[in-house]
Amino acid sequence: MAHDPADVPADPSNADQLRSWDGDGGAYWAEHATRYDEGVAAYRPHFCTAAAIGHADAVLDIGCGAGQTTRDAARAAAGGSALGVDLSARLLELARRLAERDGLHNAAFRRADAQNHPFDAGSFDVAISRTGAMFFGDPAAAFANVARALRPDGRLVLMTWQPLARQEWLRSYFGALAAGRDVAPPPSGAPGPFALDEPGHVRDLLGRSGFTGVALTGVDEPMYVGPDADDATRFILGQFAGLLDGLGDDDRARATDELHHVMSAHLTDRGVLFDSAVWLVETRRA
Repeated sequence: MAHDPADVPADPSNADQLRSWDGDGGAYWAEHATRYDEGVAAYRPHFCTAAAIGHADAVLDIGCGAGQTTRDAARAAAGGSALGVDLSARLLELARRLAERDGLHNAAFRRADAQNHPFDAGSFDVAISRTGAMFFGDPAAAFANVARALRPDGRLVLMTWQPLARQEWLRSYFGALAAGRDVAPPPSGAPGPFALDEPGHVRDLLGRSGFTGVALTGVDEPMYVGPDADDATRFILGQFAGLLDGLGDDDRARATDELHHVMSAHLTDRGVLFDSAVWLVETRRA
């Protein structure tokens, strides 16, 4: 089913994200949603514990993707509700099917930009986001909008990546696929995986956006990539295909071989694993 990005009144600063998540990027994530959930599965209990969702809570899940965290929230808030929002129509279609499969009638999904969507003021007890809140073009405006949607003293719980130096997985992918080129990884502090990697920046940003008592807890767990080196190589080549743009056939083959070598070196009896680290960010509406 084709979708027009104009269907979503996204903030202009998020136009590129909308095109990506509602285009090929979102389609790849939807096709491999289970693998993405498996990738960060070791963090799932930590995130659920930090979220501490109550039985009657109304929960907002920001950047919900295929909805695993929304479904977890709906189960915890069996007497309440969970709303997942995302820019990707394909991921939301999958999220709805999975919630229906699981009989979670208190889970709902909406295609929306959390940066500017007119949520009812004070309508949520808890807002959560598992690696989905780092892509806003104007994060101060986005978190202020989330704060407005929370009741007074409502909680916000985020899972965000720590700095690149702690992410063996991404450094390894970029190193292998560079094929001798100088390929810059995603920068710190800009929309992308490392937008919220520095604790001081996170505290300042959330403090300016209507939150108080910002606490960050570091957690390290292995990132799962696949059951074997061949499978893991195919998966990462699909996700990071853009890094091979402009390479000739020989250099493409060289990069693919190097990535396979890296995957083989990280193969364990539990599959291909890389070191990773996140922040669990907990705060309240001021």
